[in-house]
Amino acid sequence: MRVNKKYSCLPAEEKGIHIINIRAIEDIGYDQHESTLLNSLSKNPDADCKYGLYFRDGKRKVDYILVYHYKKSSAGRTLARRPQQNDASVRSTRQDQPLPGKGVQLEMGDSEPHMDYHEDDKRFRREEYEGNLVEAGLELERDEDTKIHGIGFVKIHAPWNVLCREAEFLKLKMPTKKMYQINQTHGLLKKINSVIQKITEPIQPKVAEHKPQTVKRLSYPFSREKQHLFDLSDKDSFFDSKTRSTIVRITSLLANGVYSAAYPLHDGDYEGENVEPNDRKLLCEEWASYGVFYKYQPIDLVRKYFGEKIGLYFAWLGVYTQMLIPASIVGIIVFLYGCATVDENIPSMEMCDQRNNITMCPLCDKTCSYWKMSSACATARASHLFDNPATVFFSVFMALWAATFMEHWKRKQMRLNYRWDLTGFEEEEDHPRAEYEAKVLEKSLRKEHKHKETDKEKLTWKDRFPAYLTNFVGIIFMVGLTFAIVFGVIIYRISTAAALAISSTPSGRSSVRVTVTATAVIINLVVIIILDEVYGCIARWLTQIEVPKTDKNFEERLIFKAFLLKFVNAYTPIFYVAFFKGRFVGRPGDYVYIFHSFRMEECAPGGCLMELCIQLSIIMLGKQLIQNNLFEIGIPKMKKFIRYLKLKRRRSLDHEEHMKKKQRYEVDYNLEPFAGLTPEYMEMIIQFGFVTLFVASFPLAPLFALLNNIIEIRLDAKKFVTELRRPVAVRAKDIGKWILLLYPCLFIPGLMAFVISFTSDFIPRLVYLYMYSENGTMHGFVNHTLSSFNVSDFQAGTAPNDPLDLGYEVQICRYKDYREPPWSENKYDISKDFWAVLAARLAFVIVFQNLVMFMSEFVDWIIPDIPKDISQQIHKEKVLMVEVFMREEQGKLQMLETWKDKDKRKGENCNNHSPRLSRSRSGSLSSCHSYPLDV
Repeated sequence: MRVNKKYSCLPAEEKGIHIINIRAIEDIGYDQHESTLLNSLSKNPDADCKYGLYFRDGKRKVDYILVYHYKKSSAGRTLARRPQQNDASVRSTRQDQPLPGKGVQLEMGDSEPHMDYHEDDKRFRREEYEGNLVEAGLELERDEDTKIHGIGFVKIHAPWNVLCREAEFLKLKMPTKKMYQINQTHGLLKKINSVIQKITEPIQPKVAEHKPQTVKRLSYPFSREKQHLFDLSDKDSFFDSKTRSTIVRITSLLANGVYSAAYPLHDGDYEGENVEPNDRKLLCEEWASYGVFYKYQPIDLVRKYFGEKIGLYFAWLGVYTQMLIPASIVGIIVFLYGCATVDENIPSMEMCDQRNNITMCPLCDKTCSYWKMSSACATARASHLFDNPATVFFSVFMALWAATFMEHWKRKQMRLNYRWDLTGFEEEEDHPRAEYEAKVLEKSLRKEHKHKETDKEKLTWKDRFPAYLTNFVGIIFMVGLTFAIVFGVIIYRISTAAALAISSTPSGRSSVRVTVTATAVIINLVVIIILDEVYGCIARWLTQIEVPKTDKNFEERLIFKAFLLKFVNAYTPIFYVAFFKGRFVGRPGDYVYIFHSFRMEECAPGGCLMELCIQLSIIMLGKQLIQNNLFEIGIPKMKKFIRYLKLKRRRSLDHEEHMKKKQRYEVDYNLEPFAGLTPEYMEMIIQFGFVTLFVASFPLAPLFALLNNIIEIRLDAKKFVTELRRPVAVRAKDIGKWILLLYPCLFIPGLMAFVISFTSDFIPRLVYLYMYSENGTMHGFVNHTLSSFNVSDFQAGTAPNDPLDLGYEVQICRYKDYREPPWSENKYDISKDFWAVLAARLAFVIVFQNLVMFMSEFVDWIIPDIPKDISQQIHKEKVLMVEVFMREEQGKLQMLETWKDKDKRKGENCNNHSPRLSRSRSGSLSSCHSYPLDV
């Protein structure tokens, strides 16, 4: 509620309220005349007010709650209520007691109490603010006699005239009396739609708002002058609870600690046998339950209860989850194809064939010995599951899937805008945040102290420069910290691989790579989860010290910082394995070292794609299982259990008091406050990156994302309905800046092309098949990709300590690279095969990216952002609205003509009444009745 000077104080008889004055005992010298509160009293208040959903009179609904802390008077004080003429005569014994800290006076003979100036200032500001609310037309009622000691509640009710004024100010579109038919499909489309409706009927929620509509009310921005156009048959339900809760805006007083909480009430209880039907209970049964995971979401009811912004989040999450179904099916098919062809894959068969007797060079210096390529048989066979020709097809499919998802969401969003009457909605100007106003005031006071002219001040870039510098240094430091941790994990992998390679058992040596990769990924996962929570808090702190002007600016800057930090944190280990591991290794006799001690890692003979798959799967599944689900379920349950223990301890002290049923606002106060949608969106955006950016290495990623999101929707729904205070409804026509974070999917084809070209062996296999194969098959491919090294060329101190570990003397060992053999003139130089493969890799990247980009643009072109039927309905609404106003104007003109004719006939009758009246025409005309002409 924007309390403004332009709102004049309405008379008490017009408001229909009972006004009493409140004097605080500590407010010495302050007599409150303007600040007023309401107390509507009844004989049995709890029964009439439905335990806090209504005022004490049982008629006025509580639209908003303000919560504050107060200090009780000491036991030595005797309190007496200030008498009022209009006070109710019938009160219960508990109600006869004065409000703690309000409306009290000291008895004669008591000593003057110790003054708490801090609490006194807060109370003064509360009374002033509440007085402004009453002056603006709101009705208030205080309750300090609650089960939660030291907590006071102020109940706020918005009467009809205030709701009309605010609806007109906010330009809310409300339904008019005019109803029109929605365009229906005909012919074959109508039959197809009817069949689809019958098939999907079991998965439709049993909610009235979810049923298909055939007629719709024409909506128009509310105007008090045109109330006759709107359907006011039921004024109590004309403005729903979501709209009523947006009346009060109290951010600044919350930030300054004057009030500790502010929230609208839930509609009632959601569980129990005798619970009256309400929207919250219906949402709990048809939406916030794991038993209805297979059903569609009742998005219209979600929007009705929580507002458009939260409704759009769940609608977007539902569309994303729905689109994951075809991606999961194709991913499963690709994975099954890899399983079916693993025994027919010639390269893996050659690697597993012990008759080839290929001796590989040591994986580390000194401690590692030579090893047989056949010992990596299991890794080679597993790599084929994810590195096969179907992977390329799946990459193309996922690139088109991402483009289709974006277009599908745009169309769905437009349909929701039409259905929710948001087609002409424009975001209202945000009010400055409390912190910004405080900084501006501080700046003004400094200028006044220096005797300078003080115009309207604002914060400039000079004022924010220290914060900007702190942001820049902080972000660079945290990104560097992430790189340092990843580098530390690389050192761990190198040292652990060297330690495990000392094992004398062949089975231990064969599983070195898998063991090192798995343990390193688990370490990465733990670090990612910890840093995610730390980076979220740091991003919010960095945004706060910038002091953005509005809440919208604050949210946008927070989104950018949090996304940047969490993106780097989640994807840096994956980028290392995909694009850097094995690229800067060197060769035997001339390896690249870190700190002159640690040799850079090599990829397995089958490539790094298998390690990328392990990395991606563990991080993705771990984040979803631990961070998204376990934390979201476990932490609220733990907090709820702690509150239960506190309540149980307090109940043992005062059993009779706590057997009393709590008021609705007391129950809601014990719920967790709503912290915004940023964490919810963030985890889905990061998951979207896992599903699209590196899906070539893990075709089952869409399947695991689908399973996670099915749980995530119901988990978030249960959290919003049962564990969080009801958030203030916020209007929005789109998902805001989050859509911009989805647009990087345009770069998905290029990244996928690089993964396929440089991480997998797909391009080297193609080059060998069409350029070097003698019989047109893949026989000999493994030998073609391996170079030879003469063991006598090892640098001093790097040769294996046990060169006879395999039972025979090794003279030539093999390593994965394209280099000249030791018997060549330019031994160990890069061979021409390397340049041929590199050219093919780059050519594939260019062709793949342009092909997929062209196909994505084609999908964007053939699928319009606005559905044709919606554009027709919007045009039809405009035409109908013009007709409504034309008829209204015609009616006014006809009424005006009628009044003119009546007035003219009256005048003629006066002129022709009698000769005597005709002679005294001026006097007689003055007595004739004339009708007013202004309409």
